[in-house]
Amino acid sequence: MAEISAAAVKELRDLTDLPMMDCKRALTEGGGDRDKAIALLREWGKKVSIKRSENATSEGLIRVLVAEDGSAAAMVELQCESAPVAKADDFIFLADQAVKQLLNGPGAASPEELLAQPAPDAAGKTIAQVLEDVQNKIREKMVLARVLKVAGPAGAYAHHDGKTGVVLQGEGKADAILRDVAMHVAALRPLVSHPEELPAAAVQSERDRLTQEASASGKPANIVEKIVDGRMKTYFAEQGVLVHQLFAKDDSKTVSQALAEKGLKVKNFVRWVLGN
Repeated sequence: MAEISAAAVKELRDLTDLPMMDCKRALTEGGGDRDKAIALLREWGKKVSIKRSENATSEGLIRVLVAEDGSAAAMVELQCESAPVAKADDFIFLADQAVKQLLNGPGAASPEELLAQPAPDAAGKTIAQVLEDVQNKIREKMVLARVLKVAGPAGAYAHHDGKTGVVLQGEGKADAILRDVAMHVAALRPLVSHPEELPAAAVQSERDRLTQEASASGKPANIVEKIVDGRMKTYFAEQGVLVHQLFAKDDSKTVSQALAEKGLKVKNFVRWVLGN
């Protein structure tokens, strides 16, 4: 039988918050193997909560999911400690369970609310229980950091590395172009959807400057106004206004024009970057 040191017992005690005698017995029966000891403690009905609360979770995944008819879209951010874990099948499964339930369930206003709901493909378990199972198996801290569900018509896109995600809401009838615009948002990183969302004072200052510049040409007021309107569109695009940006998939038209061809308008977008 392996000799169990006091240091090993203390380490397991510090890790699990369980009584010293329970920890020593588990280590003894587990031959000194800490993982076996933890498994035995669970078998004995002990509630084992591995301490990871102070660990940083700077890696993870952003997952998105859209209803087949485009009537809703969901996005979740699941964080972990290391990049390899973010690519692990169990971690991906957990993230997918969360976004699937968020989209198809009653919705959730917070991560805590979603965690309490059933995991769609893990019979009899909540998402919180699946998270605990995966966390105990992989032995890293995991945090469901953010959740978002929006009504459609909607499109969504998550970058292949899982570090950037976008949900886009439109007005009109759902169409595949909404995903394309969500991809555009991920790549070109607009700041706002519409000009009205920019600081009014800055917009007025630029319009005044352009008006003064165009008026110096001596052109009629109606021509000056048209010139200024055209230059303001360029200004809006430069300031990161989505609807005025050239569409990434076809830069012969703006995002607004591309959507209008499908009978759609932009309502809003949300862009997440992992950890921000």
